[in-house]
Amino acid sequence: MKNDYINSNKKIGVIISNLGTPEAPTRRGLKRYLNQFLMDKRVIDLPRILWVPILKLFILNIRPRKSSKLYRAIWTDEGSPLMVFSKSILNKLSSVVDNRITIALGMRYGSPSIADAMKILREEKISKILVIPLYPQSASPTTSSTFDAIADYLKNIPWMPNLRFVAGYHDQNDYINALVKSINNSFNEHGKPEKLIFSFHGMPYRYLEKGDPYYCFCQKTARLTAEKLNLNDNSYETAFQSRFGSDKWLEPYIDELLINEANNGTKHIQVISPGFAVDCLETLEEISMQYQNLFLKNGGEKFEYIPCLNDSDLQIDMIKSIIDQSTKDW
Repeated sequence: MKNDYINSNKKIGVIISNLGTPEAPTRRGLKRYLNQFLMDKRVIDLPRILWVPILKLFILNIRPRKSSKLYRAIWTDEGSPLMVFSKSILNKLSSVVDNRITIALGMRYGSPSIADAMKILREEKISKILVIPLYPQSASPTTSSTFDAIADYLKNIPWMPNLRFVAGYHDQNDYINALVKSINNSFNEHGKPEKLIFSFHGMPYRYLEKGDPYYCFCQKTARLTAEKLNLNDNSYETAFQSRFGSDKWLEPYIDELLINEANNGTKHIQVISPGFAVDCLETLEEISMQYQNLFLKNGGEKFEYIPCLNDSDLQIDMIKSIIDQSTKDW
Protein backbone atom coordinates (compact mmCIF):
# COMPACT_ATOMS: atom_id res chain seq x y z
CA MET A 1 0.00 0.00 0.00
CA LYS A 2 1.38 3.39 -1.01
CA ASN A 3 2.19 5.76 1.86
CA ASP A 4 1.14 9.22 0.64
CA TYR A 5 2.31 10.82 3.88
CA ILE A 6 5.90 9.57 3.79
CA ASN A 7 7.31 13.08 3.25
CA SER A 8 4.58 14.98 5.04
CA ASN A 9 6.80 15.81 8.00
CA LYS A 10 9.02 17.86 5.68
CA LYS A 11 6.19 20.14 4.59
CA ILE A 12 4.68 23.06 6.46
CA GLY A 13 1.32 24.66 5.79
CA VAL A 14 0.45 28.21 6.80
CA ILE A 15 -3.08 29.57 6.80
CA ILE A 16 -3.42 33.33 6.61
CA SER A 17 -6.91 34.25 7.81
CA ASN A 18 -9.02 37.38 8.00
CA LEU A 19 -12.65 38.21 8.61
CA GLY A 20 -13.80 38.10 5.00
CA THR A 21 -15.84 40.19 2.63
CA PRO A 22 -18.97 39.97 0.49
CA GLU A 23 -18.28 38.64 -2.99
CA ALA A 24 -20.07 41.63 -4.50
CA PRO A 25 -21.35 44.99 -3.18
CA THR A 26 -24.95 43.99 -3.77
CA ARG A 27 -27.91 43.49 -1.50
CA ARG A 28 -27.88 39.75 -2.19
CA GLY A 29 -24.14 39.49 -1.56
CA LEU A 30 -24.40 41.44 1.70
CA LYS A 31 -27.38 39.40 2.92
CA ARG A 32 -25.49 36.14 2.44
CA TYR A 33 -22.35 37.49 4.06
CA LEU A 34 -24.09 39.14 7.01
CA ASN A 35 -26.16 36.05 7.71
CA GLN A 36 -23.04 33.94 8.11
CA PHE A 37 -21.23 36.63 10.10
CA LEU A 38 -24.06 37.52 12.49
CA MET A 39 -25.08 33.92 13.12
CA ASP A 40 -21.69 33.25 14.71
CA LYS A 41 -22.20 32.88 18.47
CA ARG A 42 -18.79 34.43 19.05
CA VAL A 43 -19.87 37.59 17.24
CA ILE A 44 -23.35 37.87 18.75
CA ASP A 45 -23.51 36.14 22.11
CA LEU A 46 -27.22 36.70 22.75
CA PRO A 47 -29.52 33.70 23.31
CA ARG A 48 -30.47 32.22 19.92
CA ILE A 49 -34.17 32.27 20.76
CA LEU A 50 -33.95 36.08 20.99
CA TRP A 51 -31.35 36.83 18.36
CA VAL A 52 -32.38 34.65 15.39
CA PRO A 53 -35.84 36.23 14.92
CA ILE A 54 -34.32 39.72 15.15
CA LEU A 55 -31.66 38.81 12.59
CA LYS A 56 -33.89 36.99 10.11
CA LEU A 57 -36.96 39.24 10.30
CA PHE A 58 -35.40 42.66 10.65
CA ILE A 59 -31.63 43.03 10.24
CA LEU A 60 -31.24 40.91 7.10
CA ASN A 61 -34.14 42.73 5.48
CA ILE A 62 -32.84 46.22 6.27
CA ARG A 63 -29.07 46.32 6.70
CA PRO A 64 -27.93 44.73 3.38
CA ARG A 65 -29.37 47.60 1.34
CA LYS A 66 -27.57 50.22 3.41
CA SER A 67 -24.34 48.24 3.64
CA SER A 68 -24.24 47.59 -0.11
CA LYS A 69 -24.16 51.36 -0.75
CA LEU A 70 -21.24 51.74 1.66
CA TYR A 71 -19.32 48.88 0.04
CA ARG A 72 -19.85 50.35 -3.43
CA ALA A 73 -18.13 53.53 -2.22
CA ILE A 74 -14.86 51.62 -1.62
CA TRP A 75 -15.11 48.79 -4.17
CA THR A 76 -12.32 48.67 -6.76
CA ASP A 77 -12.07 47.26 -10.27
CA GLU A 78 -10.24 44.29 -8.75
CA GLY A 79 -12.90 43.77 -6.06
CA SER A 80 -13.09 44.27 -2.31
CA PRO A 81 -9.99 46.05 -0.94
CA LEU A 82 -9.76 43.53 1.90
CA MET A 83 -9.63 40.64 -0.57
CA VAL A 84 -7.29 42.42 -2.98
CA PHE A 85 -4.78 43.15 -0.22
CA SER A 86 -5.15 39.67 1.30
CA LYS A 87 -4.38 37.97 -2.02
CA SER A 88 -1.40 40.25 -2.52
CA ILE A 89 -0.10 39.34 0.94
CA LEU A 90 -0.49 35.65 0.06
CA ASN A 91 1.46 36.05 -3.19
CA LYS A 92 4.24 38.15 -1.66
CA LEU A 93 4.69 35.82 1.30
CA SER A 94 4.77 32.77 -0.95
CA SER A 95 7.73 34.27 -2.80
CA VAL A 96 9.85 34.90 0.29
CA VAL A 97 9.23 31.95 2.64
CA ASP A 98 11.09 28.64 2.72
CA ASN A 99 10.19 26.38 -0.22
CA ARG A 100 8.88 23.75 2.22
CA ILE A 101 6.04 26.10 3.12
CA THR A 102 2.67 26.25 1.38
CA ILE A 103 0.56 29.29 2.23
CA ALA A 104 -3.22 29.24 1.88
CA LEU A 105 -5.75 32.02 2.36
CA GLY A 106 -8.88 31.34 4.39
CA MET A 107 -11.59 33.83 5.36
CA ARG A 108 -13.74 33.28 8.42
CA TYR A 109 -16.82 34.33 6.47
CA GLY A 110 -17.26 34.20 2.72
CA SER A 111 -14.84 32.77 0.19
CA PRO A 112 -12.20 31.38 0.12
CA SER A 113 -13.19 29.86 3.44
CA ILE A 114 -11.02 28.41 6.17
CA ALA A 115 -12.32 25.00 5.09
CA ASP A 116 -11.06 25.74 1.56
CA ALA A 117 -7.61 26.55 2.95
CA MET A 118 -7.55 23.39 5.05
CA LYS A 119 -8.53 21.30 2.01
CA ILE A 120 -5.58 22.69 0.03
CA LEU A 121 -3.14 21.66 2.76
CA ARG A 122 -4.82 18.31 3.27
CA GLU A 123 -4.57 17.51 -0.44
CA GLU A 124 -0.84 18.27 -0.27
CA LYS A 125 -0.53 15.74 2.57
CA ILE A 126 0.83 18.38 4.94
CA SER A 127 0.91 17.35 8.58
CA LYS A 128 2.24 20.57 10.17
CA ILE A 129 0.01 23.63 9.99
CA LEU A 130 0.45 27.13 11.40
CA VAL A 131 -2.66 29.30 11.57
CA ILE A 132 -2.19 33.08 11.60
CA PRO A 133 -5.39 35.07 12.05
CA LEU A 134 -4.57 38.64 11.02
CA TYR A 135 -6.05 40.15 14.18
CA PRO A 136 -3.21 41.73 16.17
CA GLN A 137 -5.41 42.17 19.26
CA SER A 138 -6.89 38.75 19.98
CA ALA A 139 -10.60 38.61 20.80
CA SER A 140 -13.34 36.04 21.08
CA PRO A 141 -15.35 37.25 18.04
CA THR A 142 -12.27 37.18 15.80
CA THR A 143 -9.34 34.98 16.88
CA SER A 144 -11.36 32.47 18.89
CA SER A 145 -13.94 32.24 16.12
CA THR A 146 -11.15 31.37 13.69
CA PHE A 147 -10.05 28.52 15.97
CA ASP A 148 -13.66 27.32 16.05
CA ALA A 149 -13.69 27.13 12.25
CA ILE A 150 -10.48 25.08 12.20
CA ALA A 151 -11.91 22.70 14.79
CA ASP A 152 -15.23 22.42 12.93
CA TYR A 153 -13.42 21.32 9.80
CA LEU A 154 -11.29 18.73 11.57
CA LYS A 155 -13.94 17.13 13.76
CA ASN A 156 -15.63 15.32 10.87
CA ILE A 157 -12.61 13.96 8.99
CA PRO A 158 -9.98 11.28 9.77
CA TRP A 159 -7.04 13.71 9.53
CA MET A 160 -5.39 15.46 12.43
CA PRO A 161 -2.32 17.55 11.57
CA ASN A 162 0.01 19.10 14.08
CA LEU A 163 -1.44 22.54 14.69
CA ARG A 164 0.05 25.78 15.93
CA PHE A 165 -2.11 28.84 16.34
CA VAL A 166 -0.99 32.47 16.61
CA ALA A 167 -3.34 34.05 19.14
CA GLY A 168 -2.55 37.67 18.38
CA TYR A 169 0.61 39.77 18.19
CA HIS A 170 -0.47 43.04 19.78
CA ASP A 171 2.84 43.67 21.57
CA GLN A 172 5.38 41.99 19.30
CA ASN A 173 8.32 44.23 18.41
CA ASP A 174 8.05 43.74 14.65
CA TYR A 175 4.40 44.77 14.70
CA ILE A 176 4.95 47.82 16.92
CA ASN A 177 7.96 48.89 14.85
CA ALA A 178 5.91 48.57 11.66
CA LEU A 179 3.21 50.82 13.13
CA VAL A 180 5.82 53.35 14.23
CA LYS A 181 7.36 53.50 10.75
CA SER A 182 3.95 53.87 9.13
CA ILE A 183 2.97 56.70 11.48
CA ASN A 184 6.30 58.47 11.04
CA ASN A 185 5.83 58.29 7.27
CA SER A 186 2.50 60.06 7.70
CA PHE A 187 4.01 62.66 10.03
CA ASN A 188 6.75 63.37 7.49
CA GLU A 189 4.25 63.71 4.64
CA HIS A 190 1.48 65.68 6.36
CA GLY A 191 3.16 67.21 9.38
CA LYS A 192 2.79 66.10 12.99
CA PRO A 193 -0.83 66.47 14.13
CA GLU A 194 -2.00 67.99 17.37
CA LYS A 195 -3.59 64.65 18.19
CA LEU A 196 -3.02 61.09 16.98
CA ILE A 197 -5.97 58.76 17.50
CA PHE A 198 -5.60 54.99 17.70
CA SER A 199 -9.01 53.71 16.62
CA PHE A 200 -9.88 50.06 17.29
CA HIS A 201 -13.00 48.17 16.33
CA GLY A 202 -15.57 48.36 19.10
CA MET A 203 -17.04 45.54 21.14
CA PRO A 204 -19.96 45.37 23.59
CA TYR A 205 -18.72 46.15 27.08
CA ARG A 206 -20.16 42.88 28.40
CA TYR A 207 -17.39 40.97 26.57
CA LEU A 208 -14.81 42.73 28.73
CA GLU A 209 -16.86 41.98 31.83
CA LYS A 210 -16.86 38.29 30.86
CA GLY A 211 -13.06 38.29 30.65
CA ASP A 212 -12.22 38.99 27.00
CA PRO A 213 -8.78 40.72 27.10
CA TYR A 214 -9.23 42.55 23.79
CA TYR A 215 -9.61 45.98 25.44
CA CYS A 216 -6.34 45.52 27.35
CA PHE A 217 -4.51 44.41 24.20
CA CYS A 218 -5.70 47.52 22.34
CA GLN A 219 -4.51 49.78 25.13
CA LYS A 220 -1.10 48.10 25.20
CA THR A 221 -0.63 48.40 21.44
CA ALA A 222 -1.39 52.12 21.58
CA ARG A 223 0.85 52.69 24.60
CA LEU A 224 3.85 50.82 23.17
CA THR A 225 3.54 52.60 19.84
CA ALA A 226 3.18 56.02 21.47
CA GLU A 227 6.23 55.37 23.63
CA LYS A 228 8.39 54.56 20.60
CA LEU A 229 7.09 57.71 18.91
CA ASN A 230 7.96 59.73 22.05
CA LEU A 231 4.40 61.04 22.28
CA ASN A 232 3.23 62.52 25.56
CA ASP A 233 -0.12 61.56 27.06
CA ASN A 234 -1.84 64.68 25.72
CA SER A 235 -0.88 64.08 22.10
CA TYR A 236 -2.64 60.77 21.51
CA GLU A 237 -5.91 59.02 22.37
CA THR A 238 -7.25 55.49 22.13
CA ALA A 239 -10.83 55.14 20.92
CA PHE A 240 -13.29 52.58 19.54
CA GLN A 241 -15.41 52.62 16.41
CA SER A 242 -18.14 50.69 14.55
CA ARG A 243 -20.64 50.26 17.36
CA PHE A 244 -24.30 49.52 16.73
CA GLY A 245 -27.35 48.83 18.86
CA SER A 246 -28.23 50.29 22.24
CA ASP A 247 -25.84 48.34 24.47
CA LYS A 248 -22.84 49.96 26.10
CA TRP A 249 -19.68 49.40 24.06
CA LEU A 250 -16.00 49.93 24.81
CA GLU A 251 -15.26 53.61 25.32
CA PRO A 252 -14.41 56.27 24.38
CA TYR A 253 -16.40 56.30 21.15
CA ILE A 254 -14.38 57.86 18.35
CA ASP A 255 -17.25 59.91 16.94
CA GLU A 256 -17.82 61.62 20.28
CA LEU A 257 -14.07 62.08 20.75
CA LEU A 258 -13.67 63.77 17.37
CA ILE A 259 -16.52 66.17 18.08
CA ASN A 260 -15.06 67.04 21.49
CA GLU A 261 -11.60 67.60 20.02
CA ALA A 262 -12.98 69.89 17.30
CA ASN A 263 -15.13 71.82 19.79
CA ASN A 264 -12.11 72.26 22.06
CA GLY A 265 -10.05 73.83 19.29
CA THR A 266 -8.03 70.92 17.91
CA LYS A 267 -7.43 71.67 14.22
CA HIS A 268 -5.24 68.81 12.99
CA ILE A 269 -5.86 65.13 13.67
CA GLN A 270 -4.51 61.89 12.25
CA VAL A 271 -6.19 58.52 12.79
CA ILE A 272 -4.70 55.04 12.53
CA SER A 273 -6.60 51.80 13.05
CA PRO A 274 -4.00 49.23 14.19
CA GLY A 275 -6.54 46.46 14.77
CA PHE A 276 -7.06 46.00 11.03
CA ALA A 277 -4.28 44.30 9.10
CA VAL A 278 -5.63 45.56 5.78
CA ASP A 279 -7.92 48.37 4.78
CA CYS A 280 -11.61 47.56 4.56
CA LEU A 281 -15.06 49.12 4.91
CA GLU A 282 -14.41 50.21 8.51
CA THR A 283 -11.27 52.13 7.58
CA LEU A 284 -11.82 53.35 4.02
CA GLU A 285 -15.45 54.40 4.41
CA GLU A 286 -16.11 54.79 8.13
CA ILE A 287 -12.89 56.52 9.18
CA SER A 288 -11.59 58.11 6.01
CA MET A 289 -15.00 59.38 4.86
CA GLN A 290 -17.53 59.54 7.70
CA TYR A 291 -15.24 60.55 10.54
CA GLN A 292 -13.25 62.98 8.43
CA ASN A 293 -16.48 64.75 7.51
CA LEU A 294 -17.58 64.72 11.15
CA PHE A 295 -14.35 66.34 12.37
CA LEU A 296 -14.31 68.99 9.65
CA LYS A 297 -17.99 69.79 10.07
CA ASN A 298 -17.44 70.52 13.77
CA GLY A 299 -14.59 72.92 13.29
CA GLY A 300 -11.53 70.80 12.56
CA GLU A 301 -9.36 71.85 9.65
CA LYS A 302 -7.03 68.98 8.77
CA PHE A 303 -7.68 65.24 8.99
CA GLU A 304 -5.57 62.36 7.67
CA TYR A 305 -6.23 58.66 7.87
CA ILE A 306 -3.06 56.56 8.11
CA PRO A 307 -3.55 53.41 5.99
CA CYS A 308 -3.24 49.91 7.38
CA LEU A 309 -0.03 47.99 6.78
CA ASN A 310 -1.82 46.25 3.88
CA ASP A 311 0.61 44.45 1.53
CA SER A 312 3.55 46.74 2.31
CA ASP A 313 7.06 45.44 2.93
CA LEU A 314 6.51 46.26 6.61
CA GLN A 315 3.57 43.86 6.72
CA ILE A 316 5.26 41.11 4.70
CA ASP A 317 8.42 41.25 6.82
CA MET A 318 6.38 41.15 10.03
CA ILE A 319 4.28 38.12 9.00
CA LYS A 320 7.35 36.32 7.69
CA SER A 321 8.99 36.89 11.07
CA ILE A 322 5.97 35.33 12.80
CA ILE A 323 6.17 32.33 10.46
CA ASP A 324 9.92 31.93 11.00
CA GLN A 325 9.65 32.13 14.78
CA SER A 326 6.64 29.81 14.97
CA THR A 327 8.09 27.10 12.71
CA LYS A 328 11.83 27.26 13.46
CA ASP A 329 11.82 23.86 15.22
CA TRP A 330 9.71 22.24 12.51
